[in-house]
Amino acid sequence: MSALTEDRIAGYIATRLPDATAVSVTGLARISGGASRETYRLRLAYRDAAGASVERPLILRRDPPASLIDTERRIEFYAYKAFHGSAVPVPEMLWLEEDSDALDYPFFIAEELTGFESGPTALLAEPYASQRQKLGLRKWTILGEISRADPEALGLTGVMEPVAPDACWRRELDYWEGVLDADAVEPEPIIRAAIRWLRANPPPPAQTISLVHGDYRTGNFLYDAAGEIHGVLDWEMAHLGDPLEDLGWGLNRIWCWGQNDLRGALLPHDEAIAIWERASGLTADPAALHWWELFNCVKGQGIWVSSAKAWMDGAARDPILVFSAWRMRNSQDRAALELMGRL
Repeated sequence: MSALTEDRIAGYIATRLPDATAVSVTGLARISGGASRETYRLRLAYRDAAGASVERPLILRRDPPASLIDTERRIEFYAYKAFHGSAVPVPEMLWLEEDSDALDYPFFIAEELTGFESGPTALLAEPYASQRQKLGLRKWTILGEISRADPEALGLTGVMEPVAPDACWRRELDYWEGVLDADAVEPEPIIRAAIRWLRANPPPPAQTISLVHGDYRTGNFLYDAAGEIHGVLDWEMAHLGDPLEDLGWGLNRIWCWGQNDLRGALLPHDEAIAIWERASGLTADPAALHWWELFNCVKGQGIWVSSAKAWMDGAARDPILVFSAWRMRNSQDRAALELMGRL
């Protein structure tokens, strides 16, 4: 395997821009974080067919040797493409490469949206703290737009695995219980109790089959000091399913970031739900949503134990793996206990 270099990336892009000349890449830098892709920032420059100079900041997302979660890059790429230019703000996708020859692992390249904040801790101070209400309104309104969108009209039913309304819960719970079975390095008594309750008390069938982002939380969108959201990121866990899954994930106690009951460090629990209901035209039945909120504690713990195992096995040495496991596992247990009325 060769090192990832600016020249290699420029050589690949030149094949995708046959009318361009003087194609060059500069400023290649790895961006820390990310659960399932290596993410790099770069700057592309070239001359187009008319001889005009073009420069674009880009993002390259490449499969790593090991990751916190296993995902399919094609699904992520087409989820982005489906919403580009819509009420759901996303960066433009440029090229998907599923072969490993060009850059050693499959990857895709997209535009970079620059000049915005993404980290949840920035919300704790000005100029962002005073915009929490507006950001919360935008956050759950955008999720409502995702939930109400027709996957078939978006062209995603041929890309993602279909699921029946009464099968969404079982498919997701089976998958994440399987992750825990495979990757847990010590007993998980709280989450195992949650799984038993979830299986004994299944939710009603999904009121509709939606595109589920899979990781819709504060920290996965770009925002500014005026309270506007400019890009929803990290669609690597996107799938078809019950829209309450996305709503429940964003409401998870672990995303309060120390802000008492402000979900996503933005709005109270019930206010966020009301915004989503207005935007989506759907109903968040309390019992069904409770099921999905508790399920998301199982899902979260599956992610954190997988990161721990990857680190302990030496499969990867990205600090985010061990940091996620260390920071989040106890918080995820506490969130589950709260939902089960045991905290």
